[in-house]
Amino acid sequence: MADLETQTALAQLELLRRSREAGDLTALQFIAVNDSHLLVPYRQAALWRRGTGVLALSGVSQVERNGPYVQWLQAICQTLASRPASQVQAADLPAKLANDWDDWLPAQVLWIPIDAGRMGLLFARDAPWTDVETTTMADWLANWHSACLAQAQQKTQRKSWTRRLKRLPLLVAALAVLASAMVLVPVRLTVLAPAELVPAHPVSVRAPLDGVVQQLLVSPNEAVRAGQPLFAYDDAALASRRDVATQALATSETELRQLDQQSLYDNKARAALPGARGNVTERRAELMLIDKQFKRSQVLAPSDGIALFDESSEWAGRPVTTGERVMRLAAPDDKEIEAWVAIGDAIPLPPGARVQLYLSASPTESLSGRLRYISHEAQRRPDGSSAYRLRATLDAATAQRIGGKGTARIAGDEVSLGYWMLRRPLGAVREWLGL
Repeated sequence: MADLETQTALAQLELLRRSREAGDLTALQFIAVNDSHLLVPYRQAALWRRGTGVLALSGVSQVERNGPYVQWLQAICQTLASRPASQVQAADLPAKLANDWDDWLPAQVLWIPIDAGRMGLLFARDAPWTDVETTTMADWLANWHSACLAQAQQKTQRKSWTRRLKRLPLLVAALAVLASAMVLVPVRLTVLAPAELVPAHPVSVRAPLDGVVQQLLVSPNEAVRAGQPLFAYDDAALASRRDVATQALATSETELRQLDQQSLYDNKARAALPGARGNVTERRAELMLIDKQFKRSQVLAPSDGIALFDESSEWAGRPVTTGERVMRLAAPDDKEIEAWVAIGDAIPLPPGARVQLYLSASPTESLSGRLRYISHEAQRRPDGSSAYRLRATLDAATAQRIGGKGTARIAGDEVSLGYWMLRRPLGAVREWLGL
């Protein structure tokens, strides 16, 4: 008994190996009807599937579906489809089928259903079938069916990949056409640049004379009125000069009076009178000049506006020269956008190009404007970089304060999407190659 079980186990392993190595479902069907003989001996075997009929017969390479034997076998399998694995005899069949039993099959038949009766194998021989043989064949065919399912899945996958590979050239061509069409789509060429909200027409307040600033009389961003004092000079030196000039004028006038009295009887004094009168005139003019400078030592606002300058403490005690700018006055509503376009982003910008300013202090809204001016030459900025200065007029008044910084988006002409995507890479390659 132990030797028989060993042989059966070895035979099952061999059949499983053959099933794994089978190249397709036809080879598996051949194994089911022919190689199953390694487990249990039989004379005939047939594989049947519902809807298709007899798939394979033992001992033949091709099934003749229209032959009487195959037609009779299909009727037998259709009748046995709902039965469990069991031994079948002629008496178990309808009389019409049983009458032809002796013509086609031996006396003893074993029916093994597969996949809930959707498939089945019929084995026939002269000797009766034992329960052990029935169980052995049922176990083996269950494993065989698993191999069939795996093979069918692989076949489906291969067909799927084959269909995909066949469609690949069409897909590549479609993608190429789509990419070509997208490359030609017109888009607006835009650049980004650091920007600031600045006064459009500020009035510069400059030092009227050389001297030292004593103090600023207004605060940064303070609203001032025309004629309001803005800053004052240290007038100690001017006061000293005025005192000296006043004393010198008084002395010259005294000398003139003395000469005027002496000229009545002294010819020498009469000759000195013109020089004394000229000296008095000169001293008087000098004093008038100092008085004018003294009046200018306190600078007044030339117009209404907002005072724009650095911290007041930085100006106290600072020497200035004539014409040096101390501050600017800007009208509250007189604002525009100033941006600095990097050299690498210097795209052609027509007059009136759209400019959008996104302030860092107000990221949820933007200020729109139109290009008014762009410099012809790049200018050196405080950070050491060079850029083109751009000015844009606002489309509408804004409550944002002057000095607000952010990023400007400047729109140029329409270009193709391909140029828009490759503009920077091509520029970098050209710079690297030195073309």
